[in-house]
Amino acid sequence: MCGIVGYIGELDSKEILLKGLEKLEYRGYDSAGIAVRNEDGITVFKEKGRIADLRQAVELDVFAKTGIGHTRWATHGVPNQINAHPHQSDSQRFTLVHNGVIENYHLVQKEYLSDVDMKSDTDTEVIVQLLEKFSNDGMTTGEAFRHTLSLLHGSYAIALLDSEEAQTIYVAKNKSPLLVGLGDGFNVVASDAMAMLQVTSQYVELHDQEMVIVKKESVEIQQLDGTVVKRDSYTAELDMSDIEKGTYPHYMLKEIDEQPAVMRKIIQAYQNEQGDLEIEDAILAALNNADRLYIIAAGTSYHAGLVGKEYFEKIAGIPVEVHIASEFGYNMPLLSKNPIFMFITQSGETADSRQVLVKIKKLGHPTLTVTNVKGSTLSREADYTLLLHAGPEIAVASTKAYTAQIAVLAITAALVAKKAGHQVEFDIVHEIGIVANAMQSLVDSKEEMEQIARDFLATTRNAFFIGRNLDFCVSMEGALKLKEISYIQAEGFAGGELKHGTIALIEEGTPVFALVTQKAVSLNIRGNVKEVVARGANPCIIAMEGMEEEGDTVILPKVHPLLSPLVSVIPMQLISYYASLHRDCDVDKPRNLAKSVTVE
Repeated sequence: MCGIVGYIGELDSKEILLKGLEKLEYRGYDSAGIAVRNEDGITVFKEKGRIADLRQAVELDVFAKTGIGHTRWATHGVPNQINAHPHQSDSQRFTLVHNGVIENYHLVQKEYLSDVDMKSDTDTEVIVQLLEKFSNDGMTTGEAFRHTLSLLHGSYAIALLDSEEAQTIYVAKNKSPLLVGLGDGFNVVASDAMAMLQVTSQYVELHDQEMVIVKKESVEIQQLDGTVVKRDSYTAELDMSDIEKGTYPHYMLKEIDEQPAVMRKIIQAYQNEQGDLEIEDAILAALNNADRLYIIAAGTSYHAGLVGKEYFEKIAGIPVEVHIASEFGYNMPLLSKNPIFMFITQSGETADSRQVLVKIKKLGHPTLTVTNVKGSTLSREADYTLLLHAGPEIAVASTKAYTAQIAVLAITAALVAKKAGHQVEFDIVHEIGIVANAMQSLVDSKEEMEQIARDFLATTRNAFFIGRNLDFCVSMEGALKLKEISYIQAEGFAGGELKHGTIALIEEGTPVFALVTQKAVSLNIRGNVKEVVARGANPCIIAMEGMEEEGDTVILPKVHPLLSPLVSVIPMQLISYYASLHRDCDVDKPRNLAKSVTVE
């Protein structure tokens, strides 16, 4: 959610900044801008809309070796050019970009800036106007920046230019992600290493409440009290070819197609030299020593957590609770005596989950992050990390990260059970291999899935997804996929709950997608289908081989029942993709949404 880039060196910064912002488009945004500094001062270009619109506004004859850029996702103030970043102080000496939310900006504005005429509706402008006030009071830029940061409550990642300092970008971070990239004769700033892989793969991670002075030949990290911090860099392990769409029309379709390969990659990543699955003994011990596992997540990751609950309870025998992060942090339930907390997050930067992590660490409980991004905030700050190894996921609607989460949770549950001496009734490596083949068969059935989207979703304004047990978990994910990219109002329900209220919404022709992969409740869910058909629904039944009946729409290749969510979700992903495509929606960047939700 939002993105920051910065460059200081010897090259013209404009194209580097614009390309960097294009790599951050996946995060979600509604406006964008850059500010560049040369001997004539600071020049700002910003536009509502896409990076392509910004490119049209940038004056090509402006050469500048230093610059910062930003993609904005509106939190304070409507999306427009005025509210777009960068923002400048009254005299235009200071220019900055900011991700995050300043919770006390109204109070700060009232106390310090009552005489300043604000040009925007944003919380961000308060920061830059404060800087100018303190500078006018006699502080150096570093002192003014540090003092300003001490007054801010909330989350921020900031990159700042001073028109009177040609060779410096000031940077600061609290809760929102930000990195400094190192180069030969240049340095960069980025919310995500992906943005600046075009120029460097060497990065230094920043911690909360740190300020950084970035010059082309040096990077100095300071705590807010001025203490200098030394920190080694790391190599961002990303392949630029993984980030490109290649021959695909959309990232989402590419990422759906990558899922069979991701399953195999996960197995390889977690196998030792002997071919046995292996994760850290400390993780296994921590899970086995706990009396309860609390899974904390949001959105698609929450749905994966619901599937994971089944694995840890049925395979490993560990009681599990699954909680929505944004609710848990402010309404914590009564905890067990010896819990462990698992945070499931694609990006590792989810603000809702991080605020829970901070509180849990203060309570002294062990924490484990399951994420796709090595070195991300939740990975760094948790006691343990399990990586998804899914490769970069660019489309806002998660597909391969969801199935990777489920696969890693299944592997972990099986290894925890083995460590505790429990009998695991199936060979997880063999079964995930079968899953990969089943996935391949389904992703190759695109024409069939596109026709289903035409038949069931061409004109509808709503749709329902129903299932029981694990199928209920997947039905919620199927509904989320459809609503977030096609804007069709969709809901996932437990089949048995229909007659307790929801069936009142069924009208003539209402699409109802029903999953049938769990033998113990297959007759029950088919009974639920008959109930909605009697009220005029148009049913699309997705059944596992061996449980199919005449008239079913999709037959899934047979896999182990516990692993059925890995294959039953594939048709839902593809159907949602084609429904979005047929409605001329922006598949990869749906409206109002962001890939990485870095504000609460």
